[in-house]
Amino acid sequence: MKYESAAFEASFGTANQLPVSDLPEIAFSGRSNVGKSTLLNKLLNRKSLARVSSVPGKTITINFFKLNECRFVDLPGYGYAKVSAKEKSRWAELMEAYFSTNRNIRLVIQLIDVRHNPTKDDLQMLEFLRFNSIPFAVALTKADKLNKTQRTRQEEALRNELRQFGEFEIIVFSSVTGEGVSALKAEIEKSVENR
Repeated sequence: MKYESAAFEASFGTANQLPVSDLPEIAFSGRSNVGKSTLLNKLLNRKSLARVSSVPGKTITINFFKLNECRFVDLPGYGYAKVSAKEKSRWAELMEAYFSTNRNIRLVIQLIDVRHNPTKDDLQMLEFLRFNSIPFAVALTKADKLNKTQRTRQEEALRNELRQFGEFEIIVFSSVTGEGVSALKAEIEKSVENR
């Protein structure tokens, strides 16, 4: 798969703007500040194709990146407390439209910060994906921020907690060391080729 072919295509902030799904889609989901843009840039071997922000809640649109074989879809981060009720409602409507309009979603990569327990929102998202039979994998981000002992303990605890959602890949990821990049690419390629 030609990751270097990726180009930013468009951003959409409301449900009625979403384009027709004419290519397989790989969606990236997670709470605000979990590292979605950083992970996307690492996968695509680009410095700033996906905009990285130090301010949580910055991605408030669904961003589409077109590759030759598929689209990467950067979903807006959830769970940022300072977002208004109106904004949260718009977010919910946008997400619902994305997942319920007969799109060619091949895989959702759910990002969870390896340093913390999954949030209520993380668990709800995984339950939603499981319930709707949407294929997913989990990327445990920011692995380089823990020492070896902490990381082993956290990874084991997370694997145990996430087991309730069935069988799926859990990939430890670090944008600093590149750990997990090839495993994520393998999952993406398998999901695009299937069907």
